[in-house]
Amino acid sequence: MFYTGLFAVVRCPAWSRGITRARSALAQLNTVVEAELEGIRGAGTWKNERIITSKQGPHIRVEGSSGAIVNFCANNYLGLSSDPAVIQSGIDALNQYGAGLSSVRFICGTQNLHKSLEAKIAKFHQREDAILYASCFDANAGIFEVLLTPEDAIISDELNHASIIDGVRLCKANKYRYKHLDLRDLEAKLKEAQKHRMRLIVTDGVFSMDGDVAPLKEICDLSDKYNALVFIDECHATGFLGPNGRGTDELLGVMDRVHIVNSTLGKALGGAAGGYTAGPKALVDLLRQRSRPYLFSNTLPPPVVGCASKALDLLMDSNTIAQTMASKTKRYKSILIPVS
Repeated sequence: MFYTGLFAVVRCPAWSRGITRARSALAQLNTVVEAELEGIRGAGTWKNERIITSKQGPHIRVEGSSGAIVNFCANNYLGLSSDPAVIQSGIDALNQYGAGLSSVRFICGTQNLHKSLEAKIAKFHQREDAILYASCFDANAGIFEVLLTPEDAIISDELNHASIIDGVRLCKANKYRYKHLDLRDLEAKLKEAQKHRMRLIVTDGVFSMDGDVAPLKEICDLSDKYNALVFIDECHATGFLGPNGRGTDELLGVMDRVHIVNSTLGKALGGAAGGYTAGPKALVDLLRQRSRPYLFSNTLPPPVVGCASKALDLLMDSNTIAQTMASKTKRYKSILIPVS
């Protein structure tokens, strides 16, 4: 503090000015965010979360409602999220291996049960190898950047899942987008992409919003014609599409023509968490070395691995469980849409 005539001037310390700037920045943030939130409300796209007070299943209890509610909106396609054998396998893994690894895979986060699950996934999909991720979102975020360079091209369906879109954005390949399920447009893009070193066609096997099934046989025909690789996201197909639940490629008879499969453990296969890539061993080896979501995320917790492993055992022991979805769908349609 110092005096100038009749007035005393107080110099604010540096920490006080810092607090003022921080409050100003926070106020600006709140203004921007509140405007964004108001825009979401105004657009009618605000998402409320229902609070479930029971296990996941066809009948659930929801906070604020009395009695059980019929649940038509889960991705618990085979009902394995609350299957007693799946739950017990998770408990056994918890008791034997602990709650978690507190590590990424390559430091001290790989247990024998992780390697066992990866081997089961590869066997289930009839691929050479598989690699686990914390989610299929991570698997999609972690593959394209590693596989493709500015010399390559990625040709993606315009309605692919958001995780594929984000993964494509991360890579430096030349990007082409073809009209949804439009084989003519896909062929046009493949012709245009012939100037690049490698071409990767990317599609959902089953598109989650409308239930469209990708025409994989025709896509594989085009991939053969134009020397391209085929990648499918099978999150909404694994476990129940195809005679043995192996997915869209099994359903359409092209398992030996689709090169890379990404899918999830968080839907039909127990519903807990986790995702994976299944494909050529060399690709999986490269992902273990360079895929950032794999390298810098904690390994899947043992109970999650135990649950998913048991779900795969059930599917591979018998195809009966994989066929339940088809029979339930047929029954449901017959009730809602009686045959005249």
